[in-house]
Amino acid sequence: MEDAPHAAIELSHVSKVFGQRKAVDDLSLTVPAGAFLSIFGPNGAGKTTLLRMLATLSRPTRGRASLSGIDLKDDPDAAREHIGLISHNSMLYGDLTAEENLLLAARLYGIVNAQERVDEMLEAVELSHRRLDTVRTFSRGMTQRLCIARALLHDPDVVLLDEPYSGLDPHAMEIFDSLIEQVRSGRTFVMVSHDLRKGFGVCTHALVMAKGRKVAYAPKEDIDFQAFEELYKKTVGMGVS
Repeated sequence: MEDAPHAAIELSHVSKVFGQRKAVDDLSLTVPAGAFLSIFGPNGAGKTTLLRMLATLSRPTRGRASLSGIDLKDDPDAAREHIGLISHNSMLYGDLTAEENLLLAARLYGIVNAQERVDEMLEAVELSHRRLDTVRTFSRGMTQRLCIARALLHDPDVVLLDEPYSGLDPHAMEIFDSLIEQVRSGRTFVMVSHDLRKGFGVCTHALVMAKGRKVAYAPKEDIDFQAFEELYKKTVGMGVS
């Protein structure tokens, strides 16, 4: 990633419109490779819509978005090879085993030596002993660990996290944090979070959104947390129109 010729993410005047409502409104920003961007804002601010566009699950209505130098609208299939997605919605198959879920993902990505890679990832997330158990029998924390394994299976450049701590108990959060820290080097992360302190604590860059627009965006070292916290409170108070 350090030698990559492009920023990890570039957005230029990106908008997403649903009917008469602008979920994302004329958003421009650049996220450098290796950064950890935390996105904050009230419900309906456009955070998840932005993440869905970055994940190629939704197309911008207007503007240009690129990831690892690839235009997301023109070549979404190529972009997906660089993306890992971890969400509060597991997107796993509950009636398949942990191993079967990862093998299916490995085949979809065309991973060579799929079984070897699956074994490696199950070991990394400490689920080897549950490899033959169906996912519907997993706790919330175990399911999130398997989500990490699936998201990183194809060694993506960019990892997207949509409220990944939702529903986790404190111990599961600690495990999740530890796993993310282990794989953080050489990757770019984008996380949507309602937890200001946790999201600010892990980030290198912070973005505040409201009503689909950018309220503030800066590297963490340029931000005074107390002022940032006050801005965030005012932003949450704005709500959505």
